[in-house]
Amino acid sequence: MLGKTAGGLFWMYRYLERCESVARLIEAGFRIALARPDIVEDEWTSILAAAGSRAAYDERHGRIRESIVVDFLLRDRDNPSSVLGAVSIARSNARLVRTELTREVWESVNESWITLKQALDAPVHNRDLPETLGLIRRQAALVRGALYSTQLRNDGYQFSQLGISLERASNTARIVDMKYYALLRSGSSMVQTVSNVQWETILRTVSAHRSYRWLYGGDMTPETIARFLILDQRMPRAILFCIDGVAECLENLAKMYGRRLPSNELADRLQDDLRRVTITDIYDAGLKGFTVDVVNRLAVLSQQIEEDYRYYQ
Repeated sequence: MLGKTAGGLFWMYRYLERCESVARLIEAGFRIALARPDIVEDEWTSILAAAGSRAAYDERHGRIRESIVVDFLLRDRDNPSSVLGAVSIARSNARLVRTELTREVWESVNESWITLKQALDAPVHNRDLPETLGLIRRQAALVRGALYSTQLRNDGYQFSQLGISLERASNTARIVDMKYYALLRSGSSMVQTVSNVQWETILRTVSAHRSYRWLYGGDMTPETIARFLILDQRMPRAILFCIDGVAECLENLAKMYGRRLPSNELADRLQDDLRRVTITDIYDAGLKGFTVDVVNRLAVLSQQIEEDYRYYQ
């Protein structure tokens, strides 16, 4: 497969995954704003940081205001991490790799772009925000469903899955980093407790609220939530689960192409490190330092994959 085609598939699915992630972050901010209006400015600030859009927002708008933040994350075409910006980039990549996509995948991507473009044609009022965010999530699920049910399991599929898994791992790491002060063990010198609404919001941001309750019931503690979001190998958006997916895709590509590349080694080391570590080790070393390190290593891995497979050639 040509490097440009591999890169098109990788970034197409990465940006589609980003659409859903940003929608879930906005939903988290919206819930906190309703439940805890006293901390709403700090909450939207942290959401911008988790979306990787804080610097761009500050440059354009400065002061944090809920309506402006929501519009910036949903509709600003100059923000590549906005929903509208991300889905537009994803569609452009889909057109680039059209011959590598099944008809169902192409139509689902195109439909998502048309639907979201119409839905975000004007600023979204607060009363319509939950419905709009639900629409974004459904459109992302539609594209993934077409991929899983119709796409040939060849190298193109591996690059697609690689984009999804890397984006999810990075997103969850950023969310844990954003909320690290709320995930500290009892007895910490920092914040010791948060409300049930805040706990539930953290879990809902990564589609993990019900899964967590299946495993742990109503017992929401910093340690169990951190372990669940970082090290659980059953939860699709847990960091380790996603890294396992990245390593598997790269190993499949190595077998298809008959050689292992530097990106394989980077992924294997990250996977081994996460499999060996315990949540106690993470707390003792510092949760924030751990998540920042994971985000940085994922960025280096993404760059190495791009170089190994020559995305722009």
